[in-house]
Amino acid sequence: MKKLLSFLLIVCAFAAVLSFTSCKKKTVKVSEYDINVTYDSQTRTLTGVENFTYYNDTDNEISDLKFNLYGNAFRENAKYKPVSQSYSSKAYYDGASYGGMSIEGVENCAGWNVGGEDENILTVTLLSAVYPEQSVKISINYTLTLAKVNHRTGVTANTVNLGNFYPVLCAYTTEGFAECNYYACGDPFLSECADYKVTLTMPAGYSAAASGKTVSETSTSDCKKCTYTLSGARDFALVLSDKFKTVTQSVNGVDVNYYYYADVNPQASLTAACESLDYFGKTFGKYVYPTLSVVQTGFCYGGMEYPALTMISDELTTDGNIYTIVHENAHQWWYAMVGSDQLNCAWQDEGLAEYSSLMFFESHPSYSFTRTGLIGTATKSYRSYYSVYNQIFGEANTSMNRNLKEYESEYEYSNIAYNKGLIMFDMLRQSIGDDKFLGGIKKYYANNIYKLASCDDLLGCFIGGGNDVEGFFNSFIEGKIVI
Repeated sequence: MKKLLSFLLIVCAFAAVLSFTSCKKKTVKVSEYDINVTYDSQTRTLTGVENFTYYNDTDNEISDLKFNLYGNAFRENAKYKPVSQSYSSKAYYDGASYGGMSIEGVENCAGWNVGGEDENILTVTLLSAVYPEQSVKISINYTLTLAKVNHRTGVTANTVNLGNFYPVLCAYTTEGFAECNYYACGDPFLSECADYKVTLTMPAGYSAAASGKTVSETSTSDCKKCTYTLSGARDFALVLSDKFKTVTQSVNGVDVNYYYYADVNPQASLTAACESLDYFGKTFGKYVYPTLSVVQTGFCYGGMEYPALTMISDELTTDGNIYTIVHENAHQWWYAMVGSDQLNCAWQDEGLAEYSSLMFFESHPSYSFTRTGLIGTATKSYRSYYSVYNQIFGEANTSMNRNLKEYESEYEYSNIAYNKGLIMFDMLRQSIGDDKFLGGIKKYYANNIYKLASCDDLLGCFIGGGNDVEGFFNSFIEGKIVI
């Protein structure tokens, strides 16, 4: 999301326990979601059935499945608020509003309950244990009530954002299923890849931008029903509206669709989406999904990434819109196709997405962003943050591996994950040269597509290429370097 390691000795606290074995390539069996949902615009509710097939790719027998209920973060008495106080007025455009996700029942199980730190985890006890390389099917009936909020999940003035709209299986670690608390700062999600089939029924007159490819569509006088599929994805998202206009272009066999309602130059936005998709594919590795939806919507931040879909705020300037489209497209590589631990090593995808954006603009001088300008802006912002936090706390914490809850503010988070991450990758590139730098990134993509990559997986792609950069990485990640 645009809000903008120690090698061997220090590892990410959370990444240290991750098995990083799921999100297999399509030739390997994965879990499957078959979701059927209906949206009611009058009640702002999404009612649905999730038919989930769990494939056990672990080395252990599994007796319980755990699912993240991200929608419960929007209920009135949530312990962890999805929006910080500084963004509250921008997000809640019509005053306080609440939502939540209720589980109506689970079929083909011995029992279930909703718990976790913040009523955010559905635990399903299976009828019998599932052994490695075996599967089990369950059905979850649920209702998602949407708040009126410019956020990942909510009703905005012009759209309905359906990010994280279904119970999502927790990523599996050596300590079991990892439960994610919904911190306002950063992207508090960790998912493994699966195959999706999603059927959406929405009011007549609405259209939907989706992560998946449309495989069927029927309409009546009252409603429209669409079915989408997507393989090898760690999430699935939708954005609905009765105001959407669309422009479309094909890039290397990928259908790029730009959905908008208030863009004075939609063709420029579509061009940026297409050119960046083409550049990243040729520079890092192939884009694996059949479509890409870029969607203008109500959003309190600049944008948000999902596999094959990016949300772009409708309040951005023309240049801001272009930059955010490029940054969020970079996340298709660094988050969607190559996953990482966003809760504890946010710089791993955010810093790399920022630097990928810089590389794109560097190679496309027709845009108003330059390498010098982007590095200068990031450095100036980071130094200001360092100065302010030194004054407030006596010493600024500039370490890069920390849990999202440890950041004092979104200001600190953006300077560490985005700006320091960008500066680090630029200095690495200057240190080892363009060829070795690009070779390391390509290797990182090739080795980790469909996986959850650890920090060491990333660093090893540069160090393994004969580059003596262990000390370089340590100085940045441990917060020892002075910028």
